[in-house]
Amino acid sequence: MNVSQQEFMTMLSQHQGILGKICWLYADSEDDRADLRQEILLQAWRSYRRFRGDAKFSTWLYQVALNTALTIRKKRRIATTDLDRAPELAGPASSSDDSQRLLLAMKQLPEAERMILTLHLEGYKNKEVAEILGI
Repeated sequence: MNVSQQEFMTMLSQHQGILGKICWLYADSEDDRADLRQEILLQAWRSYRRFRGDAKFSTWLYQVALNTALTIRKKRRIATTDLDRAPELAGPASSSDDSQRLLLAMKQLPEAERMILTLHLEGYKNKEVAEILGI
């Protein structure tokens, strides 16, 4: 493994939560989440050589993950879940009931609002949100 690969793997391991949140918010089934995660990892690796460090790695990874999720969603038409089906779903293993309900409610938001809220809840400032989303 070369230095670039080692750096990438180290940074990625420090930010696994980003991938989990995006996958859970943008795909309903376990298979769809696994596919989305793999696609995000592939796109992140392909674009890592262009990461200049102007922004934090987590900011860059959010941008790659969100763009990939939206692209995959358009291609595969991953269906969103109705809140009425919430009891049928298994959310993230460590989430509390309130957190799970929040995530399920967020899945019902339009794409742009979901992305903005996700980043805001992660503590990103408006300027960083704008940078990640390209707005």
